Amino acid sequence: MSIRRVMNCCDTDDSVGSTAAKTDEATNASDEFHNTDRCSSCNGQGRPVSRKTVLLMLKPGLLERAMQGSYSFCSERDCSVVYFEDKGSQQFTVDDLRIRVGLKVNDDPIPLCYCFGFDESHIRDEISTTGKTTIPARVSNLIRQGLCACDSRNPSGMCCLGEVNKAAKKFLEEAVEVKS
Repeated sequence: MSIRRVMNCCDTDDSVGSTAAKTDEATNASDEFHNTDRCSSCNGQGRPVSRKTVLLMLKPGLLERAMQGSYSFCSERDCSVVYFEDKGSQQFTVDDLRIRVGLKVNDDPIPLCYCFGFDESHIRDEISTTGKTTIPARVSNLIRQGLCACDSRNPSGMCCLGEVNKAAKKFLEEAVEVKS
């Protein structure tokens, strides 16, 4: 009997060494960067993403095109390519996906947290109303409870909390500037 190690994509353990690579053998994903091919469209460095994640994001008519190969996620904002095959010519763009990719869009709604449905407007509205945001803490709490599924719901296959925190910090700083 083999033991399967499952990736905890949203590990909230802040202890030293918690960033070591964890592998999900069932989906062939890893949470560390590997030396992958570069995106043929923008030459940006890709980040490995499981085929399961790619398949869950694609429109139904494109599923057969992604049944083979290893894929990487292109996070370059100005590049329309979302996934590209590491050792092949297959690539999928924002138009090939069923959902909006927050890192690739500039107009609302800009998704941040794919597990719990938060987008940039939720953070902006809460800050506008209360002067602060509880969204990062709420997402973090839900992650600690083991309720996230970023490896399946986030197009990047990574935890959403980093993008949520980055957006909260940006909008809080903007709110302070407006008051000054």
